[in-house]
Amino acid sequence: MNPFAPVRDARAPTPRRAWLAVMLLTSLSAFAAHASGPARPEAADLGPLAEQPGAAHMSVTVALRMRASAEAENLLAALHTPGDPQYRHFLTAEQFEARFAPSAAEVAKVTTALARYGLTAERASALTLKVTGSPAAMERAFAVTLHAYHVPASRDKPAYSYHAPLSPAVLPAEVAGSASVVLGLDSRPSLRPHLTRAAHPDTHPVASTSGGNPFGSLTVTDFASHYDVRPLYKQGVTGRGRTLAIVTLAGLTPSDVFAYWKALNLNVDAHRLTIINIDGGPGAPSDAAGSLESTLDIEQSGGLAPGARIIAYLAPNTNQAFLDAFVAAVQDNRAQSVSTSWGFWEWFQNLENSPVTDPVTGQTTGLYQAMHEQFVRAAIQGQSVFAASGDGGAYDANHDVGCFPPFSPDTYSCTQPLTVDYPASDTAMTAAGGTTLPGLQKYCVNAACTPTYDINIPNERVWGWDYLIGLCKVLGFDPISCGIYPAGSGGGVSVFFARPSYQNSIQGVRRSEEDQVWRSSVLVAQMIGITSTFFALPEEYAGRNVPDASFNADPQTGYVVAYTSSDPRVGFSFQTFWGGTSFVAPQMNGLAALFGQRHGRLGLLNYSLYRLAQNHQAYGGEHPPLHAIHDGDNWFYHGSNGYNPAAGLGIMDVASFDATLPGREDE
Repeated sequence: MNPFAPVRDARAPTPRRAWLAVMLLTSLSAFAAHASGPARPEAADLGPLAEQPGAAHMSVTVALRMRASAEAENLLAALHTPGDPQYRHFLTAEQFEARFAPSAAEVAKVTTALARYGLTAERASALTLKVTGSPAAMERAFAVTLHAYHVPASRDKPAYSYHAPLSPAVLPAEVAGSASVVLGLDSRPSLRPHLTRAAHPDTHPVASTSGGNPFGSLTVTDFASHYDVRPLYKQGVTGRGRTLAIVTLAGLTPSDVFAYWKALNLNVDAHRLTIINIDGGPGAPSDAAGSLESTLDIEQSGGLAPGARIIAYLAPNTNQAFLDAFVAAVQDNRAQSVSTSWGFWEWFQNLENSPVTDPVTGQTTGLYQAMHEQFVRAAIQGQSVFAASGDGGAYDANHDVGCFPPFSPDTYSCTQPLTVDYPASDTAMTAAGGTTLPGLQKYCVNAACTPTYDINIPNERVWGWDYLIGLCKVLGFDPISCGIYPAGSGGGVSVFFARPSYQNSIQGVRRSEEDQVWRSSVLVAQMIGITSTFFALPEEYAGRNVPDASFNADPQTGYVVAYTSSDPRVGFSFQTFWGGTSFVAPQMNGLAALFGQRHGRLGLLNYSLYRLAQNHQAYGGEHPPLHAIHDGDNWFYHGSNGYNPAAGLGIMDVASFDATLPGREDE
């Protein structure tokens, strides 16, 4: 019996007829949801938080400013520059703190100032404080009014509650010079997992890559064959002696990941997985919360590096907990590589209650500054950090916020600024993009499934579901009602982070486009908790381009996940036809563990990647370390002979790329 065979509902009709019925029902449901406006219920304002039962105390995180931040940025570059005296002399956590953490006197000044408002502050890490007190004290300290909210259950989401301020927080004057942001006053779930299910999950491929499993049922062993990982395994490289970390915002069932590895006959340590709950943890595993994301992250990273240890930092889905989870991973410094597959439209935080950088003035405060300093610290400590670039193609805002009427018949979009995802857009992060594998895809377009609608992908291409437009037309749907827009490899130009030095002199790197405006109805703005309905993004901005590199992420040529659903009618199964850049980030994390076994800590991998392109070594020779992705697009940016903001520098030949990395250094 094939353990990766699709699991079907016993109550469903015959497979081919079921496929057609499900496909049409899904498409019509998607169209109905768009046509009727937001399907998510509106939050009910329960009134002042201080008046709610059990609201006696709450905790927030105050991010402290890094000392000598410009010096830290310069050190990051020096540590990754061959020939520099500091090359690869990464700092320990203690050395970093001694050099860049705020002084004890500076911290005491902040804690004393907050105490005057009735708040208790204790140092949680080198760069953060945990601040506790009553809602009333929080309101006095940060000049806000806090309200409690409740969102009723919807068709696919359970009910939940949160609190949020009615206006942006303001740091006390005596604290503002030492801190960049306060997080936790707004506890709304605000991040999305970057995983996607196949648009038409009963694809019938006639061939698969490297003679392995069929599309939709690919595993880490198929990945290893296609991307040339096996030569490392033959040399005994399994990630032994390395530790990788996963930062995720949903719980998981640990037995699922071990079942996945067992099904592949991988020899793994039964005690390799350590779970650390951040800020109380995310709660019980839940389909709605994104537990499949947490599960696949560990299965993929740990499957590619079966000899590595794994630490899963599990946090609630809030901005505060997301920062706190990265703080823990970086402060601990136990993992040499870290990945996350959660994020959101980069500019969204500017529309919430966290101020961000104005790319025109260069003034930086808020969540992104606090996160960026953690990623800079990670690179200085030699940790490699990876993030999924998103599954919204070149239109991350459409994908994350939603697209609602009125539709444009020409663009299939209600608003379409070119937008990218955070934290992939951070300059101290390696952004993981997505491709579609070559091969034949066959689709049923009638109940008899004769003839089939065939799509042949001759070469690995940028993942963008616009290649399914023809199929949708045959079925009588436009791209929105068909459910394919704007799915694809997240990529484009940041309008928040300036272009980093490692992308200088790289042909194909772009500036932000002109006339990029985000528009929203008042209803949509209220639904996602913002006040802005119109926002013009910076034009011709020389921003950081994403992604950096890619691997297969298309669910149509996608993967299997061993997962226990929170729906008792489903339970445990091997679920097929999953994809998204959610797979690529942990895959890069697992590869980093393999590289690290031979080469030691690597730090920010972008320097090694782009140096190959700058030195004209990326695509040449008998066994090039990188292969450019020439074909396809992500609904705007096209594949090319070199770098492009859709697939980045392309895909790795893993064994060849490993051969380009520097020799091992003592850690």
